[in-house]
Amino acid sequence: MPKFEYKVVPAPMRAERVRGIKGTNALFANTLAAIMNNLGRDGWEYQRADTLPCEERSGFTGKTTTFQNMLVFRRELEAQVERTEGAPHIEPAADLSVTPSATTAQVKAPGLTALKPAAGKAPSLGAAGSKDDTPGVAAE
Repeated sequence: MPKFEYKVVPAPMRAERVRGIKGTNALFANTLAAIMNNLGRDGWEYQRADTLPCEERSGFTGKTTTFQNMLVFRRELEAQVERTEGAPHIEPAADLSVTPSATTAQVKAPGLTALKPAAGKAPSLGAAGSKDDTPGVAAE
């Protein structure tokens, strides 16, 4: 089953002026289309427009409820996971299983090596050197 992430943006309050387009309806439709096309280029699919209540402060102690118009977009998360399929698989280095009679002190836990690379895949690195072992620098 596909998983989605959602993006909610405020709907425009007024239409942007565009040369060659006349009338409030046409200008507002063009403004909405521009927002939808910009988000669509990034993979966001338009879902719906919602009007939701929002409580705001009014004066020192008062509260007023206003309504905000929001545009809801979504995109599938599976597309992002497919990009990482070519990454190498890394297996755990230690067995974390617990024997039935084990106490917390007897649980097999990994030391400082949490991950083990696949055989023959990663180069081996030497021991860490000190500042005196820097190539090209003479020791004093």
